[in-house]
Amino acid sequence: MATRREQFDDLVLDSAARLEGRVGPRIRDVEFAVEDVPPSDPAPWERDGVPLGRTFPAHGRQPARVVVYRRPVENRAESSRELSAVVQDVVVEQVAALFGLNPDELDPRYDDE
Repeated sequence: MATRREQFDDLVLDSAARLEGRVGPRIRDVEFAVEDVPPSDPAPWERDGVPLGRTFPAHGRQPARVVVYRRPVENRAESSRELSAVVQDVVVEQVAALFGLNPDELDPRYDDE
C-alpha cells in the first residue's frame, strides 16, 4: 500500500507522462520532483501567495527541473479527483513555462472546472 506521499509522487509523474505526446521527447530531459513546501525565500513573482510549483531551467550539466509543492497543492483539493486535477494543472503550468508555451496548448483540459 502506497503512502500519501508516494501516491502524490505518482500523480506528478503520471501528469508529466501525459504531456509527452504534446511536448515530444524533450520532456524526457526534464526532472520532476516533489517537495513538501516551497522554500521560505520566494521568487519576486511569487509574492502574491504560496506557490504550488516552480520551474528551474537547465543550467550547465544540470537538466531542467519542475518541482511541485505537495502540501500547498493538497490544501487546494477537497477530494482525490480534485487533487489529481490540481496536480495536472500545476505540472502543465510549469512545463508550459519551461518551454515557453501557453498551458492551453499542452492540455486542452487545462483549468477545466
